[in-house]
Parts: sequence; structure tokens; C-alpha cells
Amino acid sequence: MSLIAIYDSGVGGLSIYQTIVDYCPGHEIVFVSDNEAFPYGTKPEPELVQRVTKVVTQIAEHFAPDILVIACNTASTVVLPSLRARFEFDIVGVVPAIKPAAEQSKTKCIGLLATPATIQRAYTENLITEFASDCQVTKVGSSDLVCLVEEKLSGGNIAPSRIEAVLEPILSDNRIDTLILACTHFPLLNNEINSLFQANSRHVKLIDSSKGIAKRVSFLLHSNESTDELSEAKNEQATAVFTQPLNAPALFKVLENFGFSSIDVLAI
Repeated sequence: MSLIAIYDSGVGGLSIYQTIVDYCPGHEIVFVSDNEAFPYGTKPEPELVQRVTKVVTQIAEHFAPDILVIACNTASTVVLPSLRARFEFDIVGVVPAIKPAAEQSKTKCIGLLATPATIQRAYTENLITEFASDCQVTKVGSSDLVCLVEEKLSGGNIAPSRIEAVLEPILSDNRIDTLILACTHFPLLNNEINSLFQANSRHVKLIDSSKGIAKRVSFLLHSNESTDELSEAKNEQATAVFTQPLNAPALFKVLENFGFSSIDVLAI
């Protein structure tokens, strides 16, 4: 049994966690949320690199993972090379699923929904140039949507109008048939986003990186499980760790439903 650490600034990485559970059964998983420094998407690059390096150092010392998943597009686009040079365990990053979106779009008009930082990164633009040069890409950067997910999982009621305001550039362009959810928080709003499209008589395919990441982790683990079919096996142990204590009873219930057997605090 290997130990997989999944790390995000908030709870968005739960979307990656769930897919890894499905694809990589029988392994211990530690989910680390740096809620003390949330959100990452608004931080200057030097500050972000310093913080991520500090958190990963603590993860390495406390948990000694076999694989670390940086379940944050914003962090992955700037810090992966330095982390891989510093640590010996495998590190898997999450990047916008631009290639599969471009391949699957029939109209060649796709939307890219991400944090403002991810939208502005040269890394993201290079992915578009390499894999979606034949597509029109409508970019929407939003930190508000990240906060809405945190509110939702903490028990808040999210008014559809708040999501609709963010998605307006996508909703108003009928040519867009594919939307990339380039932040791990956003798939946790899949139902709400799909409902908005349906209310506007639109059929838009939502694409995120979770399956690709889970398959990569499975490959690195040399898992005997097929990655073509989801396994129903459960992980032996799953622990959620936060960098400051939680004060959200509803979130405790959410974590329990995700299968976490214990919740802890990791001081940074």
C-alpha cells in the first residue's frame, strides 16, 4: 500500500481526490488543504512559490508520501519544476484540460474557466497555442467562483445568479460547445453549471483534468487495477488535514461523506 498526498489551497482538490479513489483503490490517502493561506489564485507568483514550497516541505516531513498531487491549477503552472528538483517522490500537477477540449469540440469554440492567475499564465497560453490553435478560446477568470465552492461545502446556499454572473461570457456565446473547468474547485459545481446551461437551452460539455490525473497516479503506482473501468474498492485509510482548524460543521459532514476517517491540523 502506497501513500498518496493530495494538496490544494482549499477543498477544490476533493474533486481530484474522489477520482483517485475510484482509479487507485487500496492505498492510503492524505488530503491536505492549506486553508490558512486560501485562496492561491490571487497571490503574486513569488509569494505563491514560497508558500507552496513551505507546505510541501511539511507534507514530506510529516507523511513521507510516495506520490504528491498538486491539486491546484494555479500552483501547478508555476511551481512544479522547482518542487520536482527538490523532492525525490513523484509529483503530479494539474493543468488545464485544453488538449482534450480542443479534440472533443465540434464547433472549435471552447470556454476556459479558471482563476485569474491561471488565465494570465504564459503556461496556459502555451497550451492553447500547442493544442488549440484551431479553436477560438473564450477565457473567463474568476476567484469568486472558488469562494462559492468553499461556501457551498461549508453549508451555504448558493444563488444560481451568482454563478450565472461569472459564466455570462460563455452563456452569451452559442457557438461554445465545450467548457474547460481549469480549477479543481469548479467540478464541485457541475450540477449548478449544467443547470444554468439547460435553463438557457444549451448543451455544453464540461471537461476537467481529474481522470487524466488519476490515470497518471495509477500508472506511477504500477496499479493492477484497470484504468478503463472505475473500481468499487475502497481505500484503506483517508485522512483530511488542514493548516488551520475548521469551524464549519457542514464541511465535517461533507468530508465524512467523501470517506475521510479522520481530520487533523498541520501547523505550517
